[in-house]
Amino acid sequence: MSPLNSVLFINVTIANIVHPDYFSISGFAGIPHTKYYYGFLCFVYVVTVVGNIFVMFVIYTDHCLHSPKYIAVFNLAVSDLCGSTALVPQLIATFLFKSHLISFEGCLTNMFFVFWFIHLQSFTLTLLSYDRCVAICFPLRYNEIVTKKSMLMITAMLWIIGALGILLAVCFITKLSFCKSTVINSYFCDHGPLHRLACNDNTPSSVINWINPVVILWLPVLFIISTYICITRALLKIAAASERLKAMKTCTSHLILVSVFYLPLCFTFVLSSSIHQNARIINMSLANALPPLLNPIIYSLKTEEFKESIKKLYRRKKIHITVRNK
Repeated sequence: MSPLNSVLFINVTIANIVHPDYFSISGFAGIPHTKYYYGFLCFVYVVTVVGNIFVMFVIYTDHCLHSPKYIAVFNLAVSDLCGSTALVPQLIATFLFKSHLISFEGCLTNMFFVFWFIHLQSFTLTLLSYDRCVAICFPLRYNEIVTKKSMLMITAMLWIIGALGILLAVCFITKLSFCKSTVINSYFCDHGPLHRLACNDNTPSSVINWINPVVILWLPVLFIISTYICITRALLKIAAASERLKAMKTCTSHLILVSVFYLPLCFTFVLSSSIHQNARIINMSLANALPPLLNPIIYSLKTEEFKESIKKLYRRKKIHITVRNK
C-alpha cells in the first residue's frame, strides 16, 4: 500500500465493509501548466451561470414563452446550471487549489448530483425532440397532444426517474469494500473508476456502469434519430419548399444542441478502451462544461420566438429608463 493510501485509510468497518475516510482524485497525469485549463473551465462556468439565468429570466417574464416547448427549454437551463454547479466548482477546488482529497460521503454526493443532472440534460434534449416531432408530424393535433400539464408531468417524471436511478447506483457503491487504492483516476468522483477500486464483489455496480451509457446516451440518441426520421418524412410531404424550410428552421437549434452534447460523449464511450486517461478527462470535462455554456447562446441566436422576447424585454427596459429620466 502506498504512503498516500496508508494515510487515507483511517477505516470505517461495518459488517466487513471497509470505507476510507477520503478518496484522492488524480486528474491529469504528467501534463504541465494544467492550471490554465482549469482557469478556462472557471471562466466557462461563470458565463454558463449568467447565460442560463438569463434564459430562465426571459422565459419566466415573457408570457408568450409560457408554452410546452419552453417549459422543456427552461428545464434544460435549470439542469445545465445545476449540472455545471455540481461539477465545475468542485473540479476547480480539487485541481486549481490542490485539494485532491474528498471525503467518502462528499464523493458519493458529488457523484449523485453530477450524474443526476447529466441524466436530466440528456432526457430534456430527448423531450425536446419529441416536442418537435409532434409539432411537425401532427401540427393540427399539437396543442391537444403536447399541453403544459403533460409537459410538466413528463418533466417531473424525468427528475424523479433520474434521481432514483443514480440513488440506486450510489447505494450499491456503499456496499463495496475499499481496501486497496483510494486514488480515483478521473476528474471527479466518477462511478466507473470508483467501483473498480473495490476489493469485494462489485457485479451490481459493474452492471450499473454498463447500463448508465445505455440510459444516458444510446437510448436517447436512438429515440432522437427516430424522431428526426419521422420529421424528415413529414417534411418531404410538404409541397412548398419555403414551408419545408420554415418547418426545418424550428429544429435547427435543437439539432445543434444534440450534436454539441452527444457527439463528444459518443466519441469517448466508443473509444473508451483505447483512449488515454488525459484525453478522456479533457474530452469528458469539455463535454460536461461546454454544452451548458452554448445552449443559451444557441437558443438566443437560433430561435425566433426567443429573439423576439429579448427585443421586447430590451424595449420595455429602454422605455422604463426613458420615463424614469424624465
